[in-house]
Amino acid sequence: MEESSAGAPDSTSTQDEAPPLAVKDVKVLLERERSEFTSSPSRDDDSTLLNPGTHSSILDDNTGTESALPEGGRSKSSGLCFSDGKCRIDYILVYRKSSSQSEKREVFERNIRAEGLQMEKESSVTNSDVIFLKLHAPWDVLCHYAELMNIRMPFRRKIFYMHRRHKFMSRMEKRINKVRGWLPRKPMKFDNDTLPDLEENESFTAPFSRSRIHHFIIHNKDTFFNNATRSRIVHHILQRVKYEEGKTKMGLNRLLSNNSYEAAFPLHEGSYRSKNSIRTHGAENHRHLLYECWAWWGVWYKYQPLDLIRRYFGEKIGLYFAWLGWYTGMLFPAALVGLLVFLYGLFTLDHCQVSKEICQSTDVIMCPICDEYCPYLRLSDSCIYAKVTHLFDNGATVFFAVFMAVWATVFLEFWKRRRAVLAYDWDLIDWEEEEEEIRPQFEAKYSKKERMNPISGKPEPYQAFTDKYSRLIVSASGIFFMILVVIAAVFGIVIYRVITVSTFAAFGWALIRNNSQVATTGTAVCINFCMIMLLNVLYEKVALLLTNLEQPRTESEWENSFTLKMFLFQFVNLNSSTFYIAFFLGRFTGRPGAYLRLINRWKLEECHPSGCLIDLCMQMGIIMVLKQTWNNFMELGYPLIQNWWTRRRLRREHGQKAKSNFPQWERDYNLQPMNAYGLFDEYLEMILQFGFTTIFVAAFPLAPLLALLNNIIEIRLDAYKFVTQWRRPLPSQAKDIGIWYGILEGIGILSVITNAFVIAVTSDFIPRLVYAYKYGPCAGQGRAGERCMMGYVNASLSIFRVSDFEIKSEPRTNGSELFGEAVKFCRYRDYRESPDSAEPYSYTLQFWHVLAARLAFIIVFEHMVFAVKTLIAYLIPDLPKDLRDRMRREKYLIQEMMYEAELDRLQKEKNERKKKDRAHHKEWP
Repeated sequence: MEESSAGAPDSTSTQDEAPPLAVKDVKVLLERERSEFTSSPSRDDDSTLLNPGTHSSILDDNTGTESALPEGGRSKSSGLCFSDGKCRIDYILVYRKSSSQSEKREVFERNIRAEGLQMEKESSVTNSDVIFLKLHAPWDVLCHYAELMNIRMPFRRKIFYMHRRHKFMSRMEKRINKVRGWLPRKPMKFDNDTLPDLEENESFTAPFSRSRIHHFIIHNKDTFFNNATRSRIVHHILQRVKYEEGKTKMGLNRLLSNNSYEAAFPLHEGSYRSKNSIRTHGAENHRHLLYECWAWWGVWYKYQPLDLIRRYFGEKIGLYFAWLGWYTGMLFPAALVGLLVFLYGLFTLDHCQVSKEICQSTDVIMCPICDEYCPYLRLSDSCIYAKVTHLFDNGATVFFAVFMAVWATVFLEFWKRRRAVLAYDWDLIDWEEEEEEIRPQFEAKYSKKERMNPISGKPEPYQAFTDKYSRLIVSASGIFFMILVVIAAVFGIVIYRVITVSTFAAFGWALIRNNSQVATTGTAVCINFCMIMLLNVLYEKVALLLTNLEQPRTESEWENSFTLKMFLFQFVNLNSSTFYIAFFLGRFTGRPGAYLRLINRWKLEECHPSGCLIDLCMQMGIIMVLKQTWNNFMELGYPLIQNWWTRRRLRREHGQKAKSNFPQWERDYNLQPMNAYGLFDEYLEMILQFGFTTIFVAAFPLAPLLALLNNIIEIRLDAYKFVTQWRRPLPSQAKDIGIWYGILEGIGILSVITNAFVIAVTSDFIPRLVYAYKYGPCAGQGRAGERCMMGYVNASLSIFRVSDFEIKSEPRTNGSELFGEAVKFCRYRDYRESPDSAEPYSYTLQFWHVLAARLAFIIVFEHMVFAVKTLIAYLIPDLPKDLRDRMRREKYLIQEMMYEAELDRLQKEKNERKKKDRAHHKEWP
C-alpha cells in the first residue's frame, strides 16, 4: 500500500536511529546418525490456528512480533522445523539408502556443513529406504550470502512525493471521492478491511551489507529474510558445493542428474486448507492465504494478488501470472469488439443482398463439387451457409482486422510499461542475472580444449567454431525435415478430404448425403486435431534431440534453443492445415471440364458455393475449443489423478488418517514435481493461443471471446495447480518474460500479413467492392450499399456446358429426377467466359480487376497498419512518466538517507568517545 508523505519522516528516522543489532551465534546442530530413522511426531496443520487479530503479520516481515506466527508457522508439530522446534527448514533433499552414490553424498554433505548450513536427517514414514535431509541456514550464513548475492532488503519506508495541486483540483477530487463513497465498491478488488495487508508495505531497498546492518529494518531476524529468499540462498550454496575433487565436480544439479539425490525442493508453508474461516480466524500461512484469495474458484472474478504470488513463488512465476493477467485483461476489449462484429452480422442478416439472392436462386443449378457421385444442386440449397458466412464476413470485418493489429501492438507496448512498474515494485530494475554455470554436458564434451573466460578470467571448456556451426547446420536440417513431415500430414488430410467428399455424397443417410462437404470438413478437422496431438509428442523428443546435439553452453542458451524449436514445431503443426484452408483450398482446382488432379487421379477439393470462409471458421472454432479443453484437462487432470492415486495407496497401506499425521516434507514429496521445463508449457499454450487469436481473426471474430473465457479458467487452474498439486518450485528472479516477448512481436507482424490475405483472398470483400463500384447498379456513382449489390451473385458465377465434362467428372445422374429434365448448363464460382464465346472458359476482364484490387488492398492494408503500429509504438513510452519521476526521486532520497545515516553513526561514535574520555579523566585525582 502506498503511504502519503505526512508523518513518514518521523517514523523512518526512529527506525534509522535504532542501535545495531547484535548478531548472535546459533548453536550448530550436528548431524544425527541413527541406526533407525524415525519421523518426528507431527499432527495436522489444520489444528494450528492463528488468533483472529494476528493474521496480518503473516504478510509483512517487517512487523513480526513474538506473539505473531512467522511465515509458515514455527511450532514443532507443524513439520516445518527441525526436531528442536526452533530451526526452520529452508530446503529438503531426498535420497535412497540403496543408491550407489553414497560416497558423493557424504563428501557433499560434509562440505555443506563446512559452508555453515545445519542439517538433520529423517527417514520416510511410508518407506524406510527414503531419507529426507533437512537443511537450515543460520543468521550468519544468510547475511554472508545475501551480501554476496546482492539481495536487496528494506531499510526505510518510502516517502512518496506529492505534486502540488491547485485548490480547484483539490476541491474537485474531494467531491469526486465523496460521490465514489456512495457507489458500491469494485467487486474485483479485495476487501482490505476483511483481509488486511494483502500487499507489503513499500520500503526503500538497498543491497544488503553486514557493515551497514544498522541501516536496515530488522524487527525480527527470523522474518527479515522471507522463506523464498532463504530457499534461494540455500540453493545458491548447494549449487557451489563440491561432491568430488576437481574444479567441475560441484553443484546440486549434477547430483540430481546422476541420481545421487532423488528430489530437491523447498517446503510449502503448511496446509492450504483450514477448519476455520479466514475472515474470522485469519490465514494460517501464505499458502492458505494464496488458496483463499487466488486459487479458490470462488474468487475467479478478483484481481490476482501479484505481490503475494511473487513473495511465495518468486519473481519469475510472479511475472508469468502478471503477464497472463494482463493478457486476459486486454482480451476484454478485443472480445467485446469481436462480439459486436458478430452481432452486427447477425442484425444485418435480413438486409444482406448477397444472402437474399442466394436464398432466392431456386432456378440456378450449380455444378457438382466432386466426381461422379455428387449431384447437381440448387444454389438456394446453400442458403444457410451463406447466412452463416455473413455473420463472419461482413462490412465490419476489415475494421476488426485493423483493430486487432493495433490491439496487438497496444498490448505489447503497454505490457512493457506494466513490466517496468512491476520491476520497480519488485526491485528488479538494477537486477542483473549472474554469470551462468556451464552445462555439465558441455564440460564433458569439450573439457580437453580450454580458453580464458573474458568475464571471470578463469579457464573454461571451448567449442570450436567449425564444430558449433556444423552442429547448427545439422539441427537446422532436422527442423526443415520435421516441417516437411507436417506438410506431409497436411497433404494426407487433403487426400482424405478429396476422397471422403465423394464417399459422403453417396452415403446412405440423407442428412450426411445432403451435407457431404460440411461432414467432410468436420471429420477432417477432428482427424487433424488427433494428428496434431500425436505429432506434438514426436516433436518434443525431436526438439530435445536436436537441442542436445547443438551442445549449448549454458542452461539459458539451452532453454532458448529448445523454446524456439518447440514453438516453431507446434506453431507449424497447429496452423498448417488452417493456412491450407485459408489460402489454398479451392484456389487451384481448375474449372469444370479441366480440373487439376492429384497424381492424375483425385480432383482437388472445391469451396462451398457460399465461399471458403465457412470452412476456415469451422477449422478455427473446432481446433481452438478442442485444444484448449484438452490442455486444461491435461494441466490439472494429470496431477489430480497422480496425487489421488498416491493418496489411495497411502490410505490402503497406512490407514485412513495416515496423511494427516505426515510431516510437511512427506506431504510435499508425495505431490507432483513441477514440469522439467519450468514455465515453458504454460507460456507455449498461451503464445499459441495468442497466435490463433490474432493471425486469422478476420475469419473468426469470436476467437478473442473464446480465448478470454479460456484464460479466466486458465488463471485459476494454474493457481490451483501451483498451490495444491505441485511441490513448491524454487523461487527465482527474472526481469521479463524472456524470449517469449520477441515471439509475440513476430506473431503480431505475421498477423497483419495473414489478415490482409484473408480479407483479400479468402473472403468475398474485394469482389463485392469491385462489383459495387465497377459493375453493379451504382457503377460510377462512388457509393457502395446493399442496393448496389443487386445482381452480384449472378455476376460472380460462370456458365458451363454439361456436355464438356471430362469422363472422370461426369455425374452419374443427369439431374432429371430433381429438375424434371436433363441439365444442359450449370454454374460455378469463377470469372470466365461462356462456352459460346470466342475464347470459351477464358478469364473475363472482371477477374483481372478483382485480382488487381486484391493485390492493391494487400499492399495498402499492410503499409497502413504497419505505419499505425509503428506510430503507436513510438508514441507509447516504455516507462510511465510518474514511474520515471519516482525512480529519480527514490535514487536521490536513497543517497540522502544513506548520507544522513552515516553522519548519525559518526556522530554517535564521536559522542561515545567523548563520554569515554570524560570518564577516563575523572579517574585521575
